[in-house]
Amino acid sequence: MDFIDLKSQYRRIKPSVDSRIARVLEHGQYVMGPEVTELESVLAAYCGTRHCVAVASGTDALLIALMALGIGRDDEVITVPFTFFATAEMIALAGARPVFVDVDPRTYNMDPARLESAITPRTKAIMPVSLYGQCADFDAINAIAARHGLPVIEDAAQSFGATYKGRRSNALSLIGATSFFPSKPLGGYGDGGALFTDDDALAKLMREIRVHGQDRRYHHPRLGLTGRLDSIQAAVLLAKMEIFADEVAARERVAGVYARLIESAFGANGAVRAPYVEPFNTSVYAQYTVEVDRRDIVETRMKTLGVPTAVHYPIALHEQPVFDCLEQPEGSFPVSEAAARRVISLPMHPYLTEEQQGRVVEALRQSVGGSE
Repeated sequence: MDFIDLKSQYRRIKPSVDSRIARVLEHGQYVMGPEVTELESVLAAYCGTRHCVAVASGTDALLIALMALGIGRDDEVITVPFTFFATAEMIALAGARPVFVDVDPRTYNMDPARLESAITPRTKAIMPVSLYGQCADFDAINAIAARHGLPVIEDAAQSFGATYKGRRSNALSLIGATSFFPSKPLGGYGDGGALFTDDDALAKLMREIRVHGQDRRYHHPRLGLTGRLDSIQAAVLLAKMEIFADEVAARERVAGVYARLIESAFGANGAVRAPYVEPFNTSVYAQYTVEVDRRDIVETRMKTLGVPTAVHYPIALHEQPVFDCLEQPEGSFPVSEAAARRVISLPMHPYLTEEQQGRVVEALRQSVGGSE
């Protein structure tokens, strides 16, 4: 069983993928070719923003957003400690200090109730993460940010296609930044990412930063980086956008089956906690992540039974060695630390069958219920 099945997806869209890649090979514009411009238009229309800036990765997207806002040395950016490393990594790489606030125990997203107390005179931005495919509570976060005159960057690496109160992820704040890593709900066949904004000036800055800070050839008014998207990746993403709405619906169906099977297998005994989605949200289920006791034992038993799992993420960011300098020891963010010890992700993709899901949940039942 595949944890993520990209082969079935390719078989479905093979004619479109192959023909689009062939066109790139024929025109030879392998970097920032016409497919990139077309993709930016398609993605902006999908999310409902004025601008989309396609870039080389989701990590680059975060860094470019920070650079465009002028964030650097002695600044602080507020984010969460329960997410992939790149979120805090790019804050630090920009020269700023990541400041963590703990997450909501149900959604694993930034807890707005904890946000305001973390704001200081050095705070220059807030970067919530829309984890596991579900958006953070942006109305609450944006309201706090507005009171303090702070920009908000959505780290939407896992939530492209999700909605919050009827609006799409990446169109919920000043800047949205997403990833097209192959395992994402919308993924390429390599690295890729994109930035979204309604701000014309910011869009211009971000476009310049992705090409070494140049506003015209060999003229550099600012520092930038090599953040361009390859034309072949844009071609693949355009082919995938043709079926993306159907795949999002399929992910929701798969999640519904999982919820039903888990309820049937475990009831209300608390042995397995299924994902919680806010009633005003839709999720694209970038991962289907549950909570269990004795996670290491469950993980080992699942592997023995032939069911792959993953842990997103086993170490909260404030406990990573590189951030020892922040002097936030164990116990600083108890919700994130507890989640890091308990979460485990099950196979999740649009092509899972109910029979396969039955095998997964049965393996989970045996793994959770067995003796040591």
